[in-house]
Amino acid sequence: MENRLLNQFNTSISSQWPSQEISINYDPLNHRELFEIAYHSCNSVNMRNIFIKLSQDENKGGSKAILYSNAKKFISIETLDDSIKIKEYFNENNPSEKLTTEIKPNIETRKLVYSTKDDNLKAHLLKTILVERKLDECANLVMLKEINRKIYFAIGDARESAAVVPLFMEAEGASLVQLALNKWMTITQNLDQEKTFPESHVAGLLKNLMQIKKWLLNLISVHLTK
Repeated sequence: MENRLLNQFNTSISSQWPSQEISINYDPLNHRELFEIAYHSCNSVNMRNIFIKLSQDENKGGSKAILYSNAKKFISIETLDDSIKIKEYFNENNPSEKLTTEIKPNIETRKLVYSTKDDNLKAHLLKTILVERKLDECANLVMLKEINRKIYFAIGDARESAAVVPLFMEAEGASLVQLALNKWMTITQNLDQEKTFPESHVAGLLKNLMQIKKWLLNLISVHLTK
């Protein structure tokens, strides 16, 4: 289905809306590690991922994500060769200082905390942020009114990505998360796979996804602050 928000961002918002920008050096992380930490730090329950592209080389630039919040703000995250660039776009009636007062300090702190972890925990954290991104992808497909087949596989992808991460599966509440994802996989599997996800199920699925996302954001943040 057409991603109208992304089209609007590319054709007018990115060039016409007021914006604020920050840059953060990679050291001591590689490009992919800082991208994932930046993604998590820019994200919130009220944000939605409308675009993502990942570089094939974790030590080079080229990754990009665009997030949209229900407060009508956009955040782009892009890895360049020497730094990561994060830009927030807002309409004239809704200015923001979030980038400089909250997001940048959080990223600077979290990248240093992350750098002190052992390699095993680092891998678990990146895989858990991957689950965060998978949940965002699923929510975006629902909002775009995609077909049931795509939503079914997106839920399954999130569930399977989580199932192999001990940091996720051993956390309190993980079993309830998996039960909720299993429930929605079953519901979606029983629908006509080529038809649009039914409007009657949209609110329920989005509510569960946001509840899971809130739990997951907190789980990741705790491990990136100590």
